[in-house]
Amino acid sequence: MKALLVLVAAVLALAPAALASERHPTLAELEQEVVCPTCHTTLALSSSPIADRMRTFIRARIAAGDTKSEINAKLVAEFGQAVLAAPPRSGFNLLAWVLPLAGAGIGAVALGLLARRWARARVEPVPPASLNGSGVLPPDLDRRVDEALARYDG
Repeated sequence: MKALLVLVAAVLALAPAALASERHPTLAELEQEVVCPTCHTTLALSSSPIADRMRTFIRARIAAGDTKSEINAKLVAEFGQAVLAAPPRSGFNLLAWVLPLAGAGIGAVALGLLARRWARARVEPVPPASLNGSGVLPPDLDRRVDEALARYDG
């Protein structure tokens, strides 16, 4: 219950910043979220002529008071969905967000189950048959080991 309250408090604390980002985006913020159609890197990393034109367009839209969503929508209308660095969290594109999390969860559960199974399946070591369960070598095997060691001792 405490964890849920902490989570709700964190979400409420971050909500104003997210809304401010949506209403008053910055060029630096949008440069991280938009991909140059020529070199397929974010605008922050691109120095191509089209990236420069996109930055100019974004600055003009910010100055005109457009929100982040409006600017992104205009860029998508011009260049297509590939201009976004991350796929939208809706429709079929939602799979790109859900599948990695689901895969990580399934992997964690599988690893936990295997670790539990391996921990339960431990078997006590069985002494070799040549020791006859007593821990002492039979006389003929003891003699052969002594002879082999004597050859190597020099």
